[in-house]
Amino acid sequence: MKLGLTCPRFIWPGGTAAIAPTFARVARGAEEAGLDSFWVMDHFFQIPNFGAAEDPMPEAYSALSYAAALTRRVTLGTLVTGVTHRAPGLLLKQVTTLDVLSGGRAVLGIGAGFHEEEHRGLGFRLPPVAERFERLEETLRIARLMWGEGDAPFEGRHYRLERTLNSPQALSRPHPPILIGGGGERRTLRLVAEYGDACNLFHGADIPHKLGVLRAHCEAVGRPYEAVEKTLHMRIPEGQSVAESVQRCGDLAEQGIDHVIVALPDPSTDAALAHLAALAAQVGGGTRRPGGDRRPGDGKAEGPVP
Repeated sequence: MKLGLTCPRFIWPGGTAAIAPTFARVARGAEEAGLDSFWVMDHFFQIPNFGAAEDPMPEAYSALSYAAALTRRVTLGTLVTGVTHRAPGLLLKQVTTLDVLSGGRAVLGIGAGFHEEEHRGLGFRLPPVAERFERLEETLRIARLMWGEGDAPFEGRHYRLERTLNSPQALSRPHPPILIGGGGERRTLRLVAEYGDACNLFHGADIPHKLGVLRAHCEAVGRPYEAVEKTLHMRIPEGQSVAESVQRCGDLAEQGIDHVIVALPDPSTDAALAHLAALAAQVGGGTRRPGGDRRPGDGKAEGPVP
């Protein structure tokens, strides 16, 4: 099983001045602990599950670029970008740049978006749910063009691009892996089957059922079910033992999960990093990236030297 860490909160002793060095400790710590991936949320206001709107929330791709310069091995992505946060061309340019500067370690994590407060607060339009999914599918189609050959135009219901030029191109081949967040059975998992390299489910969902739905969607579009990496987001609560974390990961593996992405109350502490290292030593060892090994060269590309 592969293991990842997400860093959803940025409240640390020392206030704003402490964000950069502490976040650096978390990113480096995740890699040194033997984890496979490192993630941040793509929000502009903190969401209710993790704190108050006023809590610090750095912009996701700036944060990941900083993490890229501090690490050499872990894959980097958002869990997940809301499709309404950026124009598709800008988003794909950001992910491509992250991939280039990290040595081929970027993942496009994307979903339909949901957080109304931050949209209203910063002037982003949050369309009705049906429109958000239409925009999500169009963005995935645009990704195929921008990460493909040539610079063909795109004409959709919601987006129009005269020239899908993307230079430099991503190092990952054939493109950075695409992870689609959510467990919606009619729309989200269908999009995973058609466009995604990985799904992302929440802990507590009926995993065997959701994966059964995904398998059916894969069969409907003629795609091997095994080609999709099955990831899941899981919180590790304060006081949970390593043995308990190992057991939870084992249970998820038995249900078909390939990659568990954990969140801890404060991943910067010595105790949290030790917990991650012990967990990785017992249940880690996965080497497959979403969609296969897509890094350039021999699959062991290294990013910038810290």
